[in-house]
Amino acid sequence: MDGRSEFGPATRSRRRATISSTKGELLKGSNGVTSASASKPGHRRRDSHTKDSAEETRKSSRNDNMNCHKLQESLLSSASGFKNYRGILNWCVVMLVLSNARLFLENLLRYGILVDPIQVVSLFLKDPYSWPAACLVIVSNVFILVALYTERKLAMGTFSEKLGLLIYIINLTVILCFPMLTVLMVPSVTPVGGAFALGIYTILFLKLYSYKDVNRWCRERLQVKARGLSRSLSCPSPPSADGAVHVSYPGNLTFKNLYYFVSTPTLCYELNFPRSQSMRMGFLLRRLFEMLLLTQLLVGLTQQWMVPIIQSSMKPLQDMDYSRMIEHLLRLAVPNHLLWLIFFYWFFHSSMNFVAELLRFGDREFYRDWWNSETVTYFWQNWNIPVHKWCIRHFYKPLLRKGASKLVSQSAVFFASAFFHECR
Repeated sequence: MDGRSEFGPATRSRRRATISSTKGELLKGSNGVTSASASKPGHRRRDSHTKDSAEETRKSSRNDNMNCHKLQESLLSSASGFKNYRGILNWCVVMLVLSNARLFLENLLRYGILVDPIQVVSLFLKDPYSWPAACLVIVSNVFILVALYTERKLAMGTFSEKLGLLIYIINLTVILCFPMLTVLMVPSVTPVGGAFALGIYTILFLKLYSYKDVNRWCRERLQVKARGLSRSLSCPSPPSADGAVHVSYPGNLTFKNLYYFVSTPTLCYELNFPRSQSMRMGFLLRRLFEMLLLTQLLVGLTQQWMVPIIQSSMKPLQDMDYSRMIEHLLRLAVPNHLLWLIFFYWFFHSSMNFVAELLRFGDREFYRDWWNSETVTYFWQNWNIPVHKWCIRHFYKPLLRKGASKLVSQSAVFFASAFFHECR
């Protein structure tokens, strides 16, 4: 009895300790922490803070789902800053194609097929044994030889500067007047052939004027014992495999140098032009294909679309019916713009790149992004780069150096450009 009473309480206490330790191990296994650590005040605050953050997140997401409006501008408002209108541009192109297709179909139903490639030959020749426009182009070589002969005499000192200037004035004046008088007085010259010959003479006038100026600048530099113009003002050419060397004045006064300049698609003369490494046959054939295809397209659109509208416009012009005149003028607007765009690509891209590739002429900047023009000035400065460079180099800057104001110089360039565009 005494033994049982003596050892009984100790046994019960050991049993309580074993049960409590077992509960602690179970609690540790289930929660990953001991009961002692779980009962710390810091952990209780952290758990409560986590619960509060999760509750706030749920509340904010619930509020976001409920609020569907925010402060913003409409896309077509200038304050929105939205600038991607490509879809509207594509839609306008689709509408343009559909409207022009309707006009083309209406033209076919009313007039039938009017395209006749054989008829085009009559625009260039009235008599197959008479080629007045071609003869005019051949005669232009006389003016080229006169310019070369004058420059050689000036370089040797045989001609004075005043005599050389007088010869150039006569030569350039005849270049402008002779083809115009020939076209007016010779009845066998066709309109297209005459326009082609006049265009050739206009280009030749601008080229020989530039040839005169650059050689005069060379003589002036030689007189002050400065560097030759061939290295200071002419574009450097990449080294070529055939061992081509730069020429300097007066070594440039040769038939080869002058006729290369006359043939290249530029109006500004240099002693040494930038040259490409080689001729790319694939590029050349693609430009040739474009030239032939677009020529047929221009002729076809003119015969099928332009000619019937012009013929139907004769009666309103005779009757002075202004409303009908305006109506026919608006009908001509669409084909006129289309033909102008095709001609621009044909001349400034296909034809000029074809000639440049054939002659390995390196400067191919014949136009810039005039289609992005925001002002009329930007358009006129970027749609015809050869003429723009010539006007700046040989007309605008010389006027500024002589004391003319910018306004006077710009006006002079404008009227000179209008003269060469309208009188031809």
